[in-house]
Amino acid sequence: MSIRIIARQSPLSQLQVREVMEKFPEIDYHLETLSSYGDQHQHISLLDGEAPADMFTRELDAALLNNRADIAIHSAKDLPYPLDERLEVITLFPPFDQSDSLVSRNHLTLEQLPVGSSVGTSSPMRRKELLALRSDLNIVGIRGCIEERVRRVRSGEIDAAIVATCALKRLGMEAEISEILPFATHPLQGYLAITALRGREELKTLFEREDVLHRQGKVTLVGFGPGDPELLTVKAVKALQRADVIFYDDLIGKQYLDTLSAEKVYVGKRSGLHHAEQDEINHLLLQAAREGKDVVRLKGGDPMVFAHAGEEIEYLQSNLVSVSVIPGITTVSALAASAKISLTQRNISSSIALVNGHSTNPIIPSTDTIVYYMGGSRVTQIGKALLSEGWAATTPVLLVHNVSLPDEQTFETTIGELSTATSQLPTPVIMLVGDVAQLRHKSASVISRTLYTGLVCEDKSFIHTPMIEIEPVSYEVPKAAQYDYLLFTSRYAVKQWKGEFQGRIISIGTTTTEALKAVGVDFVEQVAQDDSYGVIDYFSRQVRGRVLIPRSNLALSIIPDGLRALGFQVTTLTVYNNIYPRHITRVNLSNIQRVVFTSPSTIDNFIRTYGELPAHIEYVTRGRITAQHLKNRQNEKIQKI
Repeated sequence: MSIRIIARQSPLSQLQVREVMEKFPEIDYHLETLSSYGDQHQHISLLDGEAPADMFTRELDAALLNNRADIAIHSAKDLPYPLDERLEVITLFPPFDQSDSLVSRNHLTLEQLPVGSSVGTSSPMRRKELLALRSDLNIVGIRGCIEERVRRVRSGEIDAAIVATCALKRLGMEAEISEILPFATHPLQGYLAITALRGREELKTLFEREDVLHRQGKVTLVGFGPGDPELLTVKAVKALQRADVIFYDDLIGKQYLDTLSAEKVYVGKRSGLHHAEQDEINHLLLQAAREGKDVVRLKGGDPMVFAHAGEEIEYLQSNLVSVSVIPGITTVSALAASAKISLTQRNISSSIALVNGHSTNPIIPSTDTIVYYMGGSRVTQIGKALLSEGWAATTPVLLVHNVSLPDEQTFETTIGELSTATSQLPTPVIMLVGDVAQLRHKSASVISRTLYTGLVCEDKSFIHTPMIEIEPVSYEVPKAAQYDYLLFTSRYAVKQWKGEFQGRIISIGTTTTEALKAVGVDFVEQVAQDDSYGVIDYFSRQVRGRVLIPRSNLALSIIPDGLRALGFQVTTLTVYNNIYPRHITRVNLSNIQRVVFTSPSTIDNFIRTYGELPAHIEYVTRGRITAQHLKNRQNEKIQKI
C-alpha cells in the first residue's frame, strides 16, 4: 500500500517523517513538504500569547481536508486544541527524550551565564521558570528552525537558547548541549503524531503496532453526588468498580471508598487547605492514564458544577487522553429534595442562578432564586450585597450543611439578618436565597410578591425598584412675608425647601407632616384627606390669601387651578425635578403578583421601562389622582387594541 504524507519543509520535520516510516518498512509512501503559516511569519512571537493555535498545522490540515494527502506527521505539541472536528490523531509515537537543553556560547551552564545575558525561548512557561531561577537574565523571544536558533547563539546575537533535547539529537547536534535543564516540559514534548481525516480506520490499522493511544488508559470524571452513596448513579458505580485508581476530593464518603478495590489518591482542595494544586492534579491524572490505568476523577456533586472539570478536561484532551463525564446529583438538587422545595415554582420563581460564593465581591445575578455554593465564610458580605441590589430584607434564606448526610443541619434566616450575622456557620454550606424558601412552611398559593415603585419603601417584604428619582434644582427663594400659606404636597418638597417656614404651614398628608416635624416645624395643619381634592376642600373653608406651593417639575395643575378658582392667589415654585431613574433595576414581572404606584410619574416610568401594564398583575395606587392616571393609561391601551 502506498500513502501520501504531508509535512513541513524544515529538516527536523523531514527527519521526523523518516523516523516514523522506518518503523514501517512495508509501507510505500510519497512525501510532500510545505511551508506552514508559522514558518512564513517568523516575526510572530510565541511569548505574548497572540500566536494562532494552528500556526504550524494549518496548511497541513488543509492538505488533508482537500484530499491532497492521506496523513500528516507533526511534533505532537504543535497540534492545536481543539483539533478540527473533521480530523483526528490516529497514531501517537512515544518520545525518546522529553527534556530541554541549554545551548550557550562557550558551553556555559545556566548558573554560569553572566548577569544580563540574553536567553532565547519560545515558551512563556519557560520564561517564567528562567526568571524564577535567574531574575537577572534578559529573556527574549526566539523563532526559526533549530539550526537557526543554534546559529544565533554561535554568532553572538544571543548568549544562550532553550532547545528541545530530542530535536538536537534528531539533528545530530548533541555536541551543542551545554546542560540538560531541570524544568518540566510540555507533556507532549518529544511525541510525534499522525493526523488524518476522521474515520480512516484503515490508516489506524497500518500504524497500530507502534501507537501508544490505544495502550494508554482513559479518564472518567464522576460525580459522587451530595454525599450519600445511595445517591450515586448506576453508571457511576460501574465506573468506580472497574477503576484502577481513583483521585478523590473532600466530601466523598470514605466508608464507601473503602469498599472499592482501586488505589485511592486524595487530592482535596478545601478553602485554605489545598492538599494538591490544580496543575499537580492535572499531571497526576495524565501520568496515570499514560501508564495505561483506568482512571476515575471523583468529585462531589456534579463534576461540571464548580469543580474545575473544564480545566481537567482541556488539559487531558489537549494531551490526547480520552475523557468521559458521568454526571452526579448536584448539591442544590439534594437541598431541594431534602427541604421539599421546588426551585422553580409557578408564580414564584421561573429562574435560578448557581453562584460561586468565594468571590471577593459577591455576584448578584438578576434572577428569582440564587444558590450560593462555597459561601459559608462570606455570608455577611453576600447579605449586604443582596440588600444593596434592592433585594427585600425579609427575603428568606435557607442554609444547609452536609446536605443528604446523617449530620445534615438546616439554618433559616433572612437577607436582613444575614447582612449582620457574626456567628460562624459550619462548612461546607450551600445557601438558597429567594421566595421559594418559604415553600418549606407555606403553601405556594399564599406567597405573593409585591413590587413597590415609590422612592422610599418602608415595607421590607416588598421588592423595591423605584420608578422615580429626585434631582435637586437651583431656585431663587421668595420672601416669606409675601405669602399667607406655605403648602407642601410631598416630603421631597420639604427636603428641598431652602426658605423660611413662615405663615400657615399646610401639609397634604401624614408622610409630609412627619417630614416637616423632622426639620423643626411644630405647627403644621394637615388636610383631612391626603390628595389633591382633599387640599382643595380644606382651602375652601379658609380665608382667601396668597399661597406658595414648592413642588416638582412634574406636579399636576389640579391644586393650583382649584385654589385659584376659590379666589386664592397661587404661586408654584419648582424646587426639585422628578426624573426617570438613571440606574433603574428591572425585575421579572412574570413572578410579580402586585405593583404599588405612588404617583402618576411612577406609572409612566413603569410603562417606559416594561413597555406595558401586564394584565396578570394587581395594581395598587396611592391617592385618587394616581388611580385616575392609571385608569387613563389602561384605557389608552384598550383604545389602541
